Amino acid sequence: MYDVIIIGAGVTGSAVARELSRYKLNVCVLDKEEDVCCGTSKANSAIVHAGFDAAAGSLMARFNVRGNEMMDDISRDLDVPFKRNGAMVVCINESEKDGLQELYDRGIANGVKGMQILTREEALEKEPNLSENVVAALYAPTSGIICPFILNIAMAENANANGVEFFFNTEVEAITPAVCGRSGDPIWKLRTNNGEYKAKYVVNAAGVYADVFHNMVSADKIHITPRRGDYCLLDKSAGNHVSHTIFPQPTKFGKGVLVAPTVHGNLIVGPTAVDIEDREGNNTTVAGIGDLIAKAGDHVRNLPIRQVITSFAGLRAHEDGHEFIIGEVKDAPHFIDCAGMESPGLASSPAVGEYVGAMLREKMGLEEKEEWIGTRKGILNPANLSIEERNELIKKEPAYGRIICRCEMITEGEIIDAIHRPLGARSLDGIKRRTRAGMGRCQAGFCSPRSMEIINRELGIAMEKITKLGGDSKMVLERTKGGAQ
Repeated sequence: MYDVIIIGAGVTGSAVARELSRYKLNVCVLDKEEDVCCGTSKANSAIVHAGFDAAAGSLMARFNVRGNEMMDDISRDLDVPFKRNGAMVVCINESEKDGLQELYDRGIANGVKGMQILTREEALEKEPNLSENVVAALYAPTSGIICPFILNIAMAENANANGVEFFFNTEVEAITPAVCGRSGDPIWKLRTNNGEYKAKYVVNAAGVYADVFHNMVSADKIHITPRRGDYCLLDKSAGNHVSHTIFPQPTKFGKGVLVAPTVHGNLIVGPTAVDIEDREGNNTTVAGIGDLIAKAGDHVRNLPIRQVITSFAGLRAHEDGHEFIIGEVKDAPHFIDCAGMESPGLASSPAVGEYVGAMLREKMGLEEKEEWIGTRKGILNPANLSIEERNELIKKEPAYGRIICRCEMITEGEIIDAIHRPLGARSLDGIKRRTRAGMGRCQAGFCSPRSMEIINRELGIAMEKITKLGGDSKMVLERTKGGAQ
């Protein structure tokens, strides 16, 4: 039996897992996918929001601002690419300028630092490619951009290195409280496709499925709507078109279609906002991409939208009240919700982990581990070394001299590291999220066969069983030439 079971290995569940790994606890994470970072955490805007958009006094505001404050230390300690590039909310209609003041006032109430309302001239000086219609802009210097994959993976790896177990391809099917244990506390039973798990506490960090699990245990129901957002990712040749994250003024459906650089040098445009019923409906649509392209150039001129190298869609867990639900469920003792984690969920995740960790420390009387490891080193990137250092590395480890992904210049050594490190990659997407092999212009057209050969060699997984992203997403069906090749 576990002290704590966390449902969901996204960025929120992994943040909670890392915090709980500080203590003398028996903790595990269950996820229905084949890897961490397979839901909302893998398909979002990659923005660390400043915190001026959320309603004053809300949990969204509280955790957003605190999470933003924590991100410098988190990125340093866990070796996560992060940059405070600042954000600008652009007003293109004179009649809507008062909306910027409302955002500014809200940001001040939320504790956001350094904000300014810029004139047209000041905005264009910071961003020459803003729309010619710009009349003013709200500037928030604390906003940042991050690699959402590596943030999620890094927190999970660090938790795992400190003793937290992760069970993948393990889908929770039912949750029922069992008879109270000797202490009088409830013992939760979780039925999964891989057997039964028991725990004293359950943390529900299941993204778009969080309401499903909450409603299994509580009479006070909640409802989450999957809100699909389409994105376009532009080539690195377009990465300098803007240097800040450019937002339109927000609407009731969210922050609107943004244009932003990424920490890896691309340009991202999106998202749309379409409420759907399918909790797995992360497919792009012609209508969605068309709507995205139509809106993309409203606030940024000469946007090189034809330089798209891929499009994708993600799902946000939109709670009916547009608010995070975080805390112990009133009529389900020892069941902790982390639900409704839509934007700014990514920015808020370290603070949510901190909060839940402190809550359980107090409730359970936890003791900290003396040997807790708070740092993690990412995959070595030879491109960051000097020529002399790189040559010395290749002499010792020749795999770092063999380029597998030519678009992103990823070596065999990096892919081997991605496979064998804690919670290592088992699929092509797992390799891609950890190394960027397959994220370049050709979108894995050339490197996939080589990556598959490395997975086959290093893990002994038959070529016919290697998947793109787990499940039935197999890359090949059968061998040809009588099985000889």
